[in-house]
Amino acid sequence: MTDMRFPFFLLCLLSGWFNTAHALPAAPALGAKHYALYDAGSGQMLVSEAAHEHIAPGSLTKLMTAYVVFGALRDGEITLRQHVTPTQYALRPQHKEPRMFLQSGQDVSVDDLLHGLIVQSANDAARVLAEAVAHHELAFVDRMNATAQRLGLSDSHFANASGVDETGQYSSAHDLVLLAAALLRDFPDFIPRYAQRQYTYNGIEQYSHNRLLWLDPNVDGLQTAQVDGLGFSSASSARRGQRRLLAVVIGAATASLRDSDSQRLLNHGFREYEAVLLYRERQPVQTVRVWKGTEDRLDIGFAADLYVTVPAGTRERLRARLETAVPLVAPINREQPVGILHLLLDGEPLLDAPVIALQRVPLANVFARGVDAIRLLFN
Repeated sequence: MTDMRFPFFLLCLLSGWFNTAHALPAAPALGAKHYALYDAGSGQMLVSEAAHEHIAPGSLTKLMTAYVVFGALRDGEITLRQHVTPTQYALRPQHKEPRMFLQSGQDVSVDDLLHGLIVQSANDAARVLAEAVAHHELAFVDRMNATAQRLGLSDSHFANASGVDETGQYSSAHDLVLLAAALLRDFPDFIPRYAQRQYTYNGIEQYSHNRLLWLDPNVDGLQTAQVDGLGFSSASSARRGQRRLLAVVIGAATASLRDSDSQRLLNHGFREYEAVLLYRERQPVQTVRVWKGTEDRLDIGFAADLYVTVPAGTRERLRARLETAVPLVAPINREQPVGILHLLLDGEPLLDAPVIALQRVPLANVFARGVDAIRLLFN
């Protein structure tokens, strides 16, 4: 990633924007029916095709299953060492479903179940984990849908934890790539599990269905799926240097074509785009006027490092416009949103980033507030 700190003059209301719309690199030719490419560092969708159309997610559902389970582990509802006894409901056989071959009446640890869910994409592991967290799969599904709503996955609804095709279970390439990004962002300690190629349980050795783990050294997860009538799908994560891209392909004709489409999409993102670091976390972007506070100046900036992803070779054509609340009146809390930085490339909107207060400004005394109130009348 390139460290490029924008000077103050770029944060003014600039005139003379480029009038020609920036030309994005041509998307690679893929066989998949739906796809999305996302830069995890900048939070930008780089390439997409039919990405909001509803599809059967199949085993990609397990990304949401894992997200909810990770949340339960974080919150202390369950532990990795905890053992649970699978119910007959959880072990009910499904036609040709992937399994970790759990045994009725035999306790299994949550840690083993997570390996089964992630490495072996095991449906029985998904159902047992759902019961461990919420006592019943249907109650777990309620958590899945509440989480989808909280994450803004408006194209998704879940009906089970395993991904078995069922009425009312759908998602989209757009939502699945955002879900993969949320997993990486919110539960980084669990992500190395997605890079594991094999796992043995009860003497049965099984291998990850994600063949990109063998084909591409930059790929470190996440999940694959096959749905009757739709084809082969995958959600893939790849890292080169400090950059991480996420690719979702849905509906490839074969597993081999799914893998090549995923690689082609990831390579396109790394080759045709570059990430530029605009500001470091909590680096002051500008100092603005504050009224009726104990201080009359406030530093504003960003809660995290601000990256923007642009077509390779176009960084010099970036411009920015800072828009803040006017007038800015105390009290102001630390990290309170106070504006938006609009980023443009060749004069066309590229990205909006929220700007926050970097320190707290309490309310001033009555006399000082009165003086500022009079000043505001003439400002």
